[in-house]
Amino acid sequence: MIEFQQVTKRYDSDHTALRQVNFSLSRGELTFLTGHSGAGKSTLLKLIMLMERPTAGKIVIGGQLLNTLPRRQIPYLRRHIGVVFQNHQLLFDRTVFANVAMPLEVMGTPARDIGRRVRAALDKVGLLSKEKMNPMQLSGGEQQRVGIARAVVNKPPVLLADEPTGNLDPDLSADIMRLFEQFSQVGVTVLIASHDISLINAMGRRTLTLEQGRLVAGAAHGH
Repeated sequence: MIEFQQVTKRYDSDHTALRQVNFSLSRGELTFLTGHSGAGKSTLLKLIMLMERPTAGKIVIGGQLLNTLPRRQIPYLRRHIGVVFQNHQLLFDRTVFANVAMPLEVMGTPARDIGRRVRAALDKVGLLSKEKMNPMQLSGGEQQRVGIARAVVNKPPVLLADEPTGNLDPDLSADIMRLFEQFSQVGVTVLIASHDISLINAMGRRTLTLEQGRLVAGAAHGH
């Protein structure tokens, strides 16, 4: 589903963020991405989202080579990638329902389908009863779950999460991880960047470890 072949990303002559990174993720696989601050985690996620282009090497997502993808097709590709951020980036001037509906509205989804799909996504994250509330009325864990509902509302085959539990206590973090596991069980490829080593170890999943831009662990399956 996601494949990196000898991917290097240089920002300028003295800063190489990623060096010859190789790995592939299968459909429905849940994988962690870890490494110290500045190891290249954010760069790797940005390459998958086409916010950055690789300096060298190939990136393939769902059979699509990203290197040569024309600019006009980038929005189409991004529809197939759900993204969950640490600070969930919700809009506090609209309801929970309206926040989750945003990606569908951007895509021009018919109004009759939006309600059904938003409620299905909210149901998955256990917040169906709170659709009319303002996100400010919710707890931090609930706000993060709204962010997850928004990321999966258009059923993307790939879900990226950047420190999704960074602001949450251990119990809430475990709840969020269980949600990600449920998505992987229905075939979504999930990649979670996280500093939380104890949480990662508890999950017992494959972990890609970056160190100064190099992949030092997890490149092969079963590591």
